[in-house]
Amino acid sequence: MQHQPSLTVTPSPLQLIESLLFVAGEAISVGQIGRALELDEAAIGAAIAELEAQCIHRGIRVQRHEDLVQLVSAPESARVIARFLGVEANGRLSAAALEVLAIIAYRQPLTRAQIDAVRGVDSSGTLRALLARDLISEAGRLETAGRPILYTTTPLFLQHFGLTSLADLPAMELPI
Repeated sequence: MQHQPSLTVTPSPLQLIESLLFVAGEAISVGQIGRALELDEAAIGAAIAELEAQCIHRGIRVQRHEDLVQLVSAPESARVIARFLGVEANGRLSAAALEVLAIIAYRQPLTRAQIDAVRGVDSSGTLRALLARDLISEAGRLETAGRPILYTTTPLFLQHFGLTSLADLPAMELPI
């Protein structure tokens, strides 16, 4: 038996990023990727964009949320994955929850008072429910009197609605 010489292949930044996202199992920042690969943000951004394009017709997607990136299952696979895992649906979101989520998704970050102004009703209970489901999160405080909490959507929001980034949201104009 003759020993074959091993081929040394230098992986591309795209391959390395895909590997990092796979083993991370959760969202990681572009900065973490840059430090691991010793690459600048532009090179990482280009490789992630290429990976996104390659994954569009596969069972996984690249999901971006602000500075975070992760691999997720394709939304069209959700029903089969849930059946395979024996997972029951978490329950539907109420109309109020969907309304608040839409307002936050399109205008984030914003305060409860700003959400209430758009809706015309108190959103406190709905915000608590969305926070409990990890569909929104507190993103700091507005530098104004009372320092109200600012809310943004989370990566779980993107997963729940089968989005890879907020840029996937359909165009919409909300009242001012």
